[in-house]
Amino acid sequence: MKDAQGDPAYGRTNWRRFAVAVAVPTAAAGALVFGLANGAFAASFAISGQPFKISADKLDGVGFAQYGAQQETAKGQAVPVAMSGIASAKLYNLCQSVRAPGSPISLTIRAGREANNPAKATNLLIGMSELNGNAEFTDINIGQDASTLGQGGPEAKGPLGSFGQEASRVVITDLKQTAVSTTAGTFTLTGLNLKINFPGKDGNPPECF
Repeated sequence: MKDAQGDPAYGRTNWRRFAVAVAVPTAAAGALVFGLANGAFAASFAISGQPFKISADKLDGVGFAQYGAQQETAKGQAVPVAMSGIASAKLYNLCQSVRAPGSPISLTIRAGREANNPAKATNLLIGMSELNGNAEFTDINIGQDASTLGQGGPEAKGPLGSFGQEASRVVITDLKQTAVSTTAGTFTLTGLNLKINFPGKDGNPPECF
């Protein structure tokens, strides 16, 4: 059997030099955005809408799912996102940073900086607007009905009839993403460091990237 490009289709799918906002080819990204019109809201809490940055040298996840959705602010504003669910994740050299608009001060959280002691999360669900890195997916299904997704955790499902994708494993190196929400069943931050950063001589406080 061959895929749409005429190349042999195997059970293991390898996407290299991965650098798109929603972790899919352009056509699939369009399908994700189209799914937003279905009015699926994917958070159990009102988000602030303020973006924050997440980076990691490596994310190694077992069980991955992704679909388009909307999240809602306390003011009722709908924010379109790509929802990514990972049933079990290890994050090496994890960083999260947030900077208030118009403020020179930032907050950073760092963890998992020892090579043999990464940060860990279960049932991780991230609402993001952009993702960059190098990714490899194992046994990936692209175009699956989002309501039937099951590998990314119990909450990682979209509305009936909308575009989704899932894989048995995902490995992303040089991860950089911008998100508006993160939830997890458990989140273990080994070697946690939380710091308020004031502007340096150049006027720019440190952020994850």
